[in-house]
Amino acid sequence: MTVQKAARLRDQVAFPEARFGRWHAVPVGSHTQATDQIAFPVALFATPAPWLMLNRDGLDVPLHPETGDDPTNHIPHAAWLGTKLALRMETFVR
Repeated sequence: MTVQKAARLRDQVAFPEARFGRWHAVPVGSHTQATDQIAFPVALFATPAPWLMLNRDGLDVPLHPETGDDPTNHIPHAAWLGTKLALRMETFVR
């Protein structure tokens, strides 16, 4: 089950700089599926990105910066591990 995989992945994260967001069991904001958030400082990106590539256990994982510009963060600046999921564009306010 995806929830169990996501919980297991979260438990395996061993980066002290990681900040964990809330688990959302239902789609929230622009996301069309349940989500979990793990944030990393930009300077650390080169460490968790390949780790996530190897340990995501089939989960679809978006990687994007936090610049304060959500549409830009989620669309042109995002990278996906696995399948690129659809986003609810109407949630982005410009």
